[in-house]
Amino acid sequence: MIKQFRIPHGPEGINRLIERCLELEPDPAEIRVVLETRHGLLVETLVEAGFTVVPVNPDLVARRRGPARKKDDAEDARICCLLALDTYTELRALIPHGQIGAELRAISRDDVRAARDERRVGNRLRADLLAVFPAAIEIADGDLSSAVFLKLMERWPSADALAAVSREELGAFARSCRHGWPGRFADRVIQTLSQPQLNAQPGLVQAKTGSIRLAAAQLLLLRTQRRLWERRMGELLLGGHRPARAKTVKDPDPAKTFPAGEIYLSMPGLGDRLAARVAGEIGEHWHQFATPNALQCYAGQAPVTRRSGRSEHTVARRLAFNRYLGEAVLQWAFCSITRSAWARPFYNAKIAAGDRHSSALRKLGNRWLELLWHCLRLGRTYNEDVHTANRNRALAPTTQAEG
Repeated sequence: MIKQFRIPHGPEGINRLIERCLELEPDPAEIRVVLETRHGLLVETLVEAGFTVVPVNPDLVARRRGPARKKDDAEDARICCLLALDTYTELRALIPHGQIGAELRAISRDDVRAARDERRVGNRLRADLLAVFPAAIEIADGDLSSAVFLKLMERWPSADALAAVSREELGAFARSCRHGWPGRFADRVIQTLSQPQLNAQPGLVQAKTGSIRLAAAQLLLLRTQRRLWERRMGELLLGGHRPARAKTVKDPDPAKTFPAGEIYLSMPGLGDRLAARVAGEIGEHWHQFATPNALQCYAGQAPVTRRSGRSEHTVARRLAFNRYLGEAVLQWAFCSITRSAWARPFYNAKIAAGDRHSSALRKLGNRWLELLWHCLRLGRTYNEDVHTANRNRALAPTTQAEG
């Protein structure tokens, strides 16, 4: 028997849905809820009610709509109901993140979005400066993201305003920004402004003044917030504050520590930010990935093989995967090339075999995920010497056979 009904989107409607489901089945664990999302307040409310939430890809529902491919909410709900009742459909129940894992995932995703905003606003600031104040690019000396330069642009966003400032005032400004050489900074500003420059129209300069000041203020706020997030990521991974970039803390609090946080930080190429991104997306319950391949598929690093008749075609990239984790693993693989003894030869071998840069990084990331899974299973931090010895033993028979 299938029943269809609508509920208002709000606390009252969700509570009514939960009550109606419990009237049909008193045990909430036996109620399977199929949704096309795995995040949001609705998902959290259903999980707290004890229901078994099963997230599915929207494409899975779209492929069952029939030849007409008509989009209808009632029909999609019926399809989701049939998916929940189908015992032959392998649907994985949602295992929610804990409090620490949810915070780690949230701030790491916010940090990724902030990094994109930082690049976007930085490019806009550079374009505005090139239009009306090109001397500022020379003053920045290639670093438009430095705090001293951004504060300088926020206070004096035009060439005329900056030219009216004395050397003593520039030196005092540099000292207030904790610049190491305030005198040299003041001399560089004065010397740059004294050189001949192309003059922009006064109206355009006046119009861009506010935009330059706004972009500088936004970049300063983004810079400050990202540093706070990075510090918080380190605290969540190790359970306490640690000085500088140390890998250990003096008095860790197990109740406030992400499980196996030290294992993530022991992997070459993973700093606080990247380790938080990888750990936050995997979550505390890494046991849900029964094999390394399951974790690799979740991150989109395992290739897809399609066979039809006598043909066999390998698709190098998966279409359905956790894109936040996939991007983090690719960046991890790129950073590990200069921090691991075997990563560079592995990457060079793939390039020599004809792979492109992205394909070689994907295969390297695939290998790192396998190592991470085994380290998590054994509960041990990564050891470069142990892995190098195991790798040499595994490659020795192949080398002897070729010889």
